[in-house]
Formats: sequence, structure tokens, C-alpha cells
Amino acid sequence: MTRLLTIPCAGASATMYLRWRRHLPSSVQLVPLEPPGRGARLGQSFIERFDGLVSWLCQTWQAELQDRYVLFGHSMGALLAWGMAVHQRRTGGRMPEALLLSACAAPSQRDPDRFRGLDSDESLMADLRAQGGTSEAVFAHPDMLRMTLDTLRADYRVCDSFVHDPDEAPLALPVHVLAGRQDDISPGRLEAWRCETVAPFSITWFEGNHFFIWQEEARVLAHLRSLLSSIQPDWSH
Repeated sequence: MTRLLTIPCAGASATMYLRWRRHLPSSVQLVPLEPPGRGARLGQSFIERFDGLVSWLCQTWQAELQDRYVLFGHSMGALLAWGMAVHQRRTGGRMPEALLLSACAAPSQRDPDRFRGLDSDESLMADLRAQGGTSEAVFAHPDMLRMTLDTLRADYRVCDSFVHDPDEAPLALPVHVLAGRQDDISPGRLEAWRCETVAPFSITWFEGNHFFIWQEEARVLAHLRSLLSSIQPDWSH
């Protein structure tokens, strides 16, 4: 049994992955990780620093990190997945069998200005519309919109707090990147993930924008099934 631990993108909750359960083989257990301040953890305070959220995730799901597991994240979730693997290495914890990273520039290629000035409701709503992937029903429902904006604001602060360490050594585990052809993240910034591992690396392109995982969900899931069936434990243990 392999646990697939999934981390949501900015502004979202663990529920974004729940429907994947019925599309994964019985040998894979889907474990959606819920950051504080949303979903089932709505009453908890947001964590707005990258390092603090990584530590919290590793501590909260410590039991799930004891056995064979793979980390998947989309956008902010991908950066957090990488951060969790680095944290596990630093603390001597069990490493994931692989990282599956979707729609995220490599740590060395982060745009330091991407999240600057995105703090007001107006700027956040404009960014949501530009990114796509948010239902019009959210914009039409004041309570839903309020929760989404508050979550997005906190998550953007997480992303803005990330500081790349050029001395961080590459990981000794497979890294598989998923990318959208119409996303505004340039190919070079995605290909740079190759430098973050000494193990096998791949990048697979899908039609669609930043949220290609929904636009091409069937193909994305087929690709994930293929990756999960081929991942070998030899790299990390």
C-alpha cells in the first residue's frame, strides 16, 4: 500500500482532491492534507510563513510519514511538497518515494514579485479571475467569496515568504513534474526542477492553463496511475 499525500493549491482546501479516490487503484490510499484555516480546519488560525507551514504539515501528519508515501501538490501545494521532503531530510525522517509536482516553478525560479501587492480584496479577486479555475458561483456567494479571499490572502503570504537557499542539495528521490501548455509559467522555470534531484526526473505537458489538472483530469489521473505503479522504493531507502 502506498499513501498518496496531496496538498492543495493557494486558496483551496483538501477537498479539491477527494473525487480522485474513486479513480485510483486499491493499492493507493489517498490522504488529502488540510492546512489550517480552511475546510475541516476552518476554526484554526492560518499559518502565513512557508517554513512554519511546512513544519506544521510534517508534524501533523507524522504518522502518515512513517510508511511508504508519495507527495503530490498543485501550485503552492507543489512547493510545500518539496519543502516537506527537504524538512524530512533535515530532521532524519522517512523520505517520500517520489514528488509529483504540478503547475509550479522550481524553487530557484520563483518570481519574488509574483505576490507583492496582492493583499486587498480587489487585487485578489482580479488574480483569481486571471488564473481561472474558480467557479462563478464563488464570486456570486458573499460568504464563499469571503472564505476564499481570506484563504488566498494567507496562502499568498506563505508563497511570498519563501526564500530560496542556493546551497540546498538536490534530493535523492524521483521528481515528476506536470505542466500546462497554456500556463504562464515558462518551460525553463519548470524544467529547472531537474536540478533539484539526483534521481529520475520527468516533465509531462498537458493542454490547459494553470488549472489543467481539471481541464484534462482524465489524462492527468491516468498519468498519476502510471507514475504510482512505476515508482520504486530504492531511491529513498
